[in-house]
Amino acid sequence: MARKFFVGGNWKCNGTTEEVKKIVSTLNEAQVPPSDVVEVVISPPFVFLPLVKSLLRPHFHVAAQNCWVKKGGAFTGEVSAEMLVNLGIPWVILGHSERRLLLKESNEFVGDKVVYALAQGLKVIACVGETLEQREAGSTMDVVAAQTKAIAERISNWADVVLAYEPVWAIGTGKVATPAQAQEVHFELRKWLHANTSPEVAATTRIIYGGSVNGANCKELAAQPDVDGFLVGGASLKPEFIDIIKSAEVKKGA
Repeated sequence: MARKFFVGGNWKCNGTTEEVKKIVSTLNEAQVPPSDVVEVVISPPFVFLPLVKSLLRPHFHVAAQNCWVKKGGAFTGEVSAEMLVNLGIPWVILGHSERRLLLKESNEFVGDKVVYALAQGLKVIACVGETLEQREAGSTMDVVAAQTKAIAERISNWADVVLAYEPVWAIGTGKVATPAQAQEVHFELRKWLHANTSPEVAATTRIIYGGSVNGANCKELAAQPDVDGFLVGGASLKPEFIDIIKSAEVKKGA
């Protein structure tokens, strides 16, 4: 079965109520491929989740940018998976490099978060990726495999997991992995899943790319056989996000 193209828009810590309404209006009016060709998930900051969910076209879905590692309680400033489920939010992004690096979230902590979110019925966009120092040291696959292993050894069902490869050196820097660099890591990740989970998980799990994806480079990236979509940062706040969603047509024609 072909893997359905997946495009996530991570708004990060951006937006006002008026800006959010404007972005959602642009998304709602856009001519995009049908939902059997591309799955689109929008991830606004926590405070805008109910607003975006209430306004967004029905076949686009909404994701939180994070959630707590266990049941809620005395964890000031955190949002639990149960709260997201209660709001009808189907997806959550976990392990984003900004949280790994700035907030020191370890591979194990991210793995535990993935397990807990899945157990509550959320679907997970799990992020992995190496820093520039790690890439230059030739340890890209070691790093990405260790990050993936911390998830793989905790879960058996990958049906509700999308793996996002985001080279840290390409996030928000304007530097983008070449299509060949992205394909190489995605291919190696899929090979790792084949050897360490199962051939079925490797064949069916979507591995998406993130890191300065924009309207100009998305088609060439989308054409790579092991690139199953994108997790888009800055460009998801701009009209060019529509072009990135449309790049799913490249796969349909393949």
